[in-house]
Amino acid sequence: MVLITGPSGAGRSTAIRVLEDLGWEVIDNLPLSLVPRLLDGPPHGKPLALGLDVRNRDFSTDALLDLVERRHSGAHPDLRVELLYLDCAPDVLQRRFSETRRRHPLAPAESPTEGIAREIDLLAPVKLRADLLIDTSELTVHDLRADMDRWFGSPTADNLAVSLHSFSYKRGLPRGLDMVFDVRFLRNPYWDDSLRGLDGRDAPVQAYVAQDTRYEPFFDSVAGLTRLLLPAYVAEGKAHLSIGFGCTGGQHRSVTVTELLAKTLAEEGWRVSIRHRELERRAAQSGAAEPR
Repeated sequence: MVLITGPSGAGRSTAIRVLEDLGWEVIDNLPLSLVPRLLDGPPHGKPLALGLDVRNRDFSTDALLDLVERRHSGAHPDLRVELLYLDCAPDVLQRRFSETRRRHPLAPAESPTEGIAREIDLLAPVKLRADLLIDTSELTVHDLRADMDRWFGSPTADNLAVSLHSFSYKRGLPRGLDMVFDVRFLRNPYWDDSLRGLDGRDAPVQAYVAQDTRYEPFFDSVAGLTRLLLPAYVAEGKAHLSIGFGCTGGQHRSVTVTELLAKTLAEEGWRVSIRHRELERRAAQSGAAEPR
């Protein structure tokens, strides 16, 4: 069972629809007081997703956390529960409410800004307890659907899902990363005029970065550390691991390392996905689809 929550406007409805399309049994806005009765009934033949938000008539942070903890306490030993929190930056939520002209459920007679602040504060303890956090601030509806499919689309797969991210330190760290590596010490293709317009997915850029004498020992160390940790996370029951690589512009070095580590792990049988934050952002701003 997956409990789905997060601030209004962060994409909860989209996430629920994706799970429904994937064959999950979905119930949205079920009062928290009715959840135990639902679970005490006959066993479910499908995985179950419950959408929970502040509009539930008996919603409270304590009640939601109590529900999660009681399910982990052994009352239903065969039931695996995950808490999915869809996060989003306040300014993005504000823009989404402005675009749709909807009233915020916690501020029906006030500015959405007031309701957004109240809801984020109310849900802060839930966010800290979440098993999986997806930040939708920079995601399109299609991006969110892809993320949901990646995490929940293969419920029978027993491989841990690995997500590798490249990013620029100028725009801060992506949210939700488990580990971060700074690769700004590697030689920078930006200063080569013939490579400046390319990115780390291009072979000439990858070759240029790999010529740095520090690249090979660094990459081998990171790959070795990852190989050590992944089986341990599987044994721990972790379903997903996110690793970030940052450089100055998020175009060359971080993309190179992300691409090559993803290739290495995929060849070793791990389920790997890639996000290049800055490249995706530029493509979205230009209105063009990513070329590869």
